[in-house]
Amino acid sequence: MSSSPPPIILWFRQDLRLKDNPALAAATERGQPVIPVYILDDESAGEWSPGGASRWWLHHSLESLATDLRKFGSRLILREGLAAEEIDQLIQDTGATAVYWNRCYEPFSLERDKALKASLKARDIEAASFNANLLAEPWTVKNKSGDPFRVFSAFWRSVRTNLDPGHPLPAPDDLEAPEHWPVSTSLDDLQLLPGNPNWAEGFENVWSPGEQGAYDRLIGFLDCGAKHYDKGRDRPDKPYTSGLSPHLHHGEISPRQLFAAIDTAREEIGDKNAEKFLSEIGWREFSYSLLFYFPNFAEKNYQEKFDRFPWRRDTDGLRAWQRGRTGYPIVDAGMRELWTTGWMHNRVRMITASFLIKHLMIDWREGEKWFWDTLVDADLANNSAGWQWVAGSGADASPYFRIFNPITQGEKFDPEGDYVRKWVPELASLPDKFLNRPWEADTATLAKAGIRLGETYPKPIVDHKTARERALTAFQSLKEAA
Repeated sequence: MSSSPPPIILWFRQDLRLKDNPALAAATERGQPVIPVYILDDESAGEWSPGGASRWWLHHSLESLATDLRKFGSRLILREGLAAEEIDQLIQDTGATAVYWNRCYEPFSLERDKALKASLKARDIEAASFNANLLAEPWTVKNKSGDPFRVFSAFWRSVRTNLDPGHPLPAPDDLEAPEHWPVSTSLDDLQLLPGNPNWAEGFENVWSPGEQGAYDRLIGFLDCGAKHYDKGRDRPDKPYTSGLSPHLHHGEISPRQLFAAIDTAREEIGDKNAEKFLSEIGWREFSYSLLFYFPNFAEKNYQEKFDRFPWRRDTDGLRAWQRGRTGYPIVDAGMRELWTTGWMHNRVRMITASFLIKHLMIDWREGEKWFWDTLVDADLANNSAGWQWVAGSGADASPYFRIFNPITQGEKFDPEGDYVRKWVPELASLPDKFLNRPWEADTATLAKAGIRLGETYPKPIVDHKTARERALTAFQSLKEAA
């Protein structure tokens, strides 16, 4: 007979870190063996299982977590399948009497976890979940009428007024291993990496997934970008954004850790920069609130009047947008940055989204799907909220008649043209005057820059003025039908 107490199963999900991990801290406090587990459960997620770029990140993040756990004499057990079935099997194999996890907030996660918790408790198996991924959980933030907030500023004001994030938890001192480890599949068997061709080849030059990578990026941001964040965050040609979004989505760093780090550095980086960055964390919180109270947020218009919007089917236009071949340099630069690195600057995300929705009048859900597959930071709440904000169909959204001009946006936020020249190198020799409007350059200027419009670089697939008028007419039809 074994004298060792029964183990606790620690179920990792979007919390792939050892520091500030409440479920991990609670499990180690019990003084029992801990079995860390990650389950790739694509079936429960359905169409919102991780996209290609996220799967690349997940592979390397799991690899990093496994390495960190080995330093404690522990292991990361990997399984694939329905989470509830895999956990049941692990309980049978190990004799575990408790399962701990940190909460996720996607609708399918909430439904799955609620059923699992009930099933475990019915069998006298302890099931405990914790908040590791939000500053304030959605059901705790409501207005004076008891309803969810629909306006971001009021939501964030309420959160900040009532927020006491506390101090981030340290990593555990040790992790007791079980006498016998359950069977684990190999990381390679999860087949998270792209095959041949390896379209993620450029990712490794940009990203270092894992908890240490998150910490290193945070330090780099505090040393440089944070000091310019308030005014500089809209400049895609400058390194003034944090690049922390994929680390945050995969839980390699927590919002509480970010909040504490920004507050500690507040004097050095300045109040305006600190508050602007924290408000972006607030927007993420607001997005999760919207998804919680409107579970179909990723599939349906928040404002039902947009169900009548006359979207166009334009396969050629969608493909040109995806490939960065629209003929509008700032749009094409963003889409190429996305394909090459798995990420896109936030200002350019708005510009490219606006172009798809309002210049091409293609349904925002088509863009949402593309971003879901190509972003390393693809996050259901943030992705949905961002697209519905641009479309005008979301809560506290940009009005539909606000149509980004891709020419002037490029000139304003990439004034020296460094961003466009990096990602659209065929235009690199054009003078600044024509960089965002190459079709206006005379023949001699184009020839000197080595450009043949329609051959080396496409002509605009739609005229800005014509497209703007078409979009406004469509929006007017919604108002008239109301």
